[in-house]
Amino acid sequence: MNRWNIPEELENEIMCRDVKCVYCEKMMTEKVHRGESRKDAATWEHIINDQRIITRDNIARCCSACNSSKGTKKLSDWINSEYCKNNSINMKTVAPIIQKALQLGL
Repeated sequence: MNRWNIPEELENEIMCRDVKCVYCEKMMTEKVHRGESRKDAATWEHIINDQRIITRDNIARCCSACNSSKGTKKLSDWINSEYCKNNSINMKTVAPIIQKALQLGL
């Protein structure tokens, strides 16, 4: 279990599924070396901002830049933000796990 209480089996499954950022589709880096930008670093994302919901439908991997922009915003609000508009992120460009969450109105 990692420090976010994600069981190892689920962590491995999500890491295999989410090789690219689930939002902007950029390749993420696992390790950031001193002095390098963290914006492309892989981070854990709770699609619904509740750390108690640890399921394959709520846990995803995204880049630090997208995670920082989303913060605690509701996904359906964030997808309409200036950040998303400026980075061409929308319902059609996000990963299937995010499309599913948006269809559910999350």
